[in-house]
Amino acid sequence: MQQNKPIRVMLVDDHRSVLWGLEKLIDGDQPRMEVVGKATTCAAAIELASRTSPDVVVLDLDLGGENACEIIPVLVNGGGTRVLIWTGMRDSKAREQSILRGASGLVQKEEPAETLLRAIDKVHRGELWLDRSTTGRIFIELSSRKDGATPDAEDRRIGALTARERDIIGQLMADPGADNRRLAGRLHSGEHTLRNLLILIYDKLGVPNRLELYVFAQRHSIRPLAA
Repeated sequence: MQQNKPIRVMLVDDHRSVLWGLEKLIDGDQPRMEVVGKATTCAAAIELASRTSPDVVVLDLDLGGENACEIIPVLVNGGGTRVLIWTGMRDSKAREQSILRGASGLVQKEEPAETLLRAIDKVHRGELWLDRSTTGRIFIELSSRKDGATPDAEDRRIGALTARERDIIGQLMADPGADNRRLAGRLHSGEHTLRNLLILIYDKLGVPNRLELYVFAQRHSIRPLAA
C-alpha cells in the first residue's frame, strides 16, 4: 500500500548527539517518514507529544537516570501514537515492562540502522516489533494477569464491538503472527483502514497493542458474530 502522508516521528533520548544522528537517519528516509520533534527528558517528551501528536515515539528507556517506562501510558493515551523502545539496556525485565505498559516494539541500539526504520514502519501500521522469546515471556505474564475490570464492565467493552471489529479479532485469533497486509487481504480491506479499525478496537477494549488484544480476546472467547 502506498502511503499518502509521512510517518510523523518524535525522538526521545538524553544524548543530543544521538538525537542529531537519529534525526538525520529518519529525515533521510523522506518522504516515507519525518522527525516532528525531539526531547531529552520525560517532562519535555510529554509536553512535546501533546503538541505534535506524533505517529511514533522512538523512546530511550534511560533518560539520564529517569525511567522513561513510566511515561509510556501517557504517550500512548488511547490514541494513534505508538511507542517504539530504542535502548542499549540489557535488563530484560525493564524491556519487557515497557511492552507491558503499552510500547509496541523494541530495538536494541547496536542493531543496524535499517532495523530501526523497518520497526518504525511496522509499529506505525499497528503491528508489534518483538523477538519471539520476548513475545513468549510477555504472553505468559499477560495470560496470568487479571485486568481488574468487573464482569459488567468487561461485558460492556465487548458489547461495544461491531460485527466488523469482531471479524478482525477473529482473523487475528486464527493467525496471530499475520502482519497487517495479510490480515487486510483476508478481510478484503486496505491496510490503512485496518490500522484505524485496530485503533478503535484497542480503545474500546482498553488494550494498548495487538499482543494484549490477543490475550484479552482469548480470555473472553471473543469470536465473530454468527451470520
